[in-house]
Amino acid sequence: MQTLNVGAGQTDEEYIAAEEQRRADLGTESREHANYFFWAAGLAAISTGLLPVRLNILVNIGAFDLLRLYGGRLGPLYPLVAYSTMATWLVVLVALGTAARNGYRWAFLAGMVLYGADMIALTVTFSMWAFGVHAFFVFRWFQGQEALKNLNQAGAPSIEKTK
Repeated sequence: MQTLNVGAGQTDEEYIAAEEQRRADLGTESREHANYFFWAAGLAAISTGLLPVRLNILVNIGAFDLLRLYGGRLGPLYPLVAYSTMATWLVVLVALGTAARNGYRWAFLAGMVLYGADMIALTVTFSMWAFGVHAFFVFRWFQGQEALKNLNQAGAPSIEKTK
């Protein structure tokens, strides 16, 4: 009976090179998944009305929908509160994307929590297509944090040190 031995038949140099390549691939994968924060910010800007083009059929933010439904009671303060909330949402997404690209796993986790909470608001407003888009982003960010976790377990230096 044969036992499977990963790396069997490799020299030490080949093994080290393969491990370095694996770490580089994990770092690249993590940065690619962090880019989805910027995609989410762009789609959120399109759905909020901050840009001249507005598309909120497939793309919606549940917090904004709830603000639209229940924010009328704010009276003249409503536009200020609405646009401040939208701008804050975009700034947070860009900041999380930047932190995630720099190798901070907490940024992926914070994005998953933020979008998970917003998915609850989307179910309240029956925006099922937007729920699916949110689920896609949450899945990608989960993959990004998983790549960073594997990179850290491999004993690699942080992404910032490898640049």
